[in-house]
Amino acid sequence: MPAKLSVTAEQVRRYRLAVHHLDRPCPPSELLPVVGVCGIQNSPPGAWETACFARMPGSTLPMLQAALEQEKTLLQAWSWRGVPVVFPTAESAVFLSALAAEPGEEPWIYTRGVTLALDFLGISWAEALTLVRQAVEILDDCTVQSKEELDRVLAAQVAAQLPPALRERWNAPSMYDRPDRQSVGGAAVSFALRPCSFLGQVVFGARQGVHPTFTSYRRWVGHPLSPDPQAGAGLVRKFVHAYGPATRADFAAWTGSSPQQAARLWKTVQSELVPVNKAGKTAYLLEQDVPALQQAAPPETPLLLLGGHDPYLDARDRGLLLEEAALQRQVWRTVANPGVILYNGRVAGIWKARTVRDCLNVTLTPFEPLPAGADAQLTREAERYAAFRGVSLRRCTWEDI
Repeated sequence: MPAKLSVTAEQVRRYRLAVHHLDRPCPPSELLPVVGVCGIQNSPPGAWETACFARMPGSTLPMLQAALEQEKTLLQAWSWRGVPVVFPTAESAVFLSALAAEPGEEPWIYTRGVTLALDFLGISWAEALTLVRQAVEILDDCTVQSKEELDRVLAAQVAAQLPPALRERWNAPSMYDRPDRQSVGGAAVSFALRPCSFLGQVVFGARQGVHPTFTSYRRWVGHPLSPDPQAGAGLVRKFVHAYGPATRADFAAWTGSSPQQAARLWKTVQSELVPVNKAGKTAYLLEQDVPALQQAAPPETPLLLLGGHDPYLDARDRGLLLEEAALQRQVWRTVANPGVILYNGRVAGIWKARTVRDCLNVTLTPFEPLPAGADAQLTREAERYAAFRGVSLRRCTWEDI
């Protein structure tokens, strides 16, 4: 089907800024709509709080923690791409159940590495997953502190049910990271926890110091995860709304799903999509979002500091945000992404923060000349961010690229 509507890069950026609540400051009362756009990655820990602050400057850490751990209107669990994601509890089916693969749709991006352990154990992925799913049922009655302890506890639970020869291989030192502290079985458990999360068998509980805790959805929320036949369509709608115009391949990359699973889910909303010509290629947008894209206005707050894993930066078409490939590699790294200086929806630089005692040191590196007054504005923004984190800004340093 030929694309009927052509859009410019600026239109797309303006549209996405509005969808991601980055075109204007939002009041804290909009917490659930803000987080519910597409969920917020919380890796490294605290990333979701930084993203909330960028959208709701009036938010506070106690307010966010209360929503997540006391009121439980927000939930944290392994979701798209197998990363920890914070999302509205009321939309759990969309962020969890929708990601459960059907037979023939494996491997998922976050389980491909399990092959080494499976070959050593001499069992299939289906067998390993069944063993872990049975073991993880203990979380209906307990809470486990730290991911390492969770792997160990569940691995021991599985080992107790295995025949001697398989148990010996299961308890052998891991061929992955830290064999002195992880067994082969513990590694298999770690891979299987993501699909267990999609079934509501494991979620994050209240954080204890530097360690997360884990329990079941039922124990944490108070009832089992309810099935929703429309969850898959809901997930695709969220993605296309947040990152459109986009393609099915973009959706597969964002979710971490197999091409087969992405195709199945994409088909559930295909009748709601319209083709759009974006940079000479056909992408798709929800038909209901076409007016918003065409009429998108410039942002009221054009200059922002975003955290390194902000949802806005999770678009697959990174060239739309930053054209130069060498600079893209400075922004989107394998680990430890820096924060970005955002100007009118484009990545105009990076920033890094380091806490020393009760002080925050911020280093900003622009990629291009910024508008007059940007230095003072970004310094004030760094001061507000430091206050949000409960520290004071000690130094704000500017570096050349």
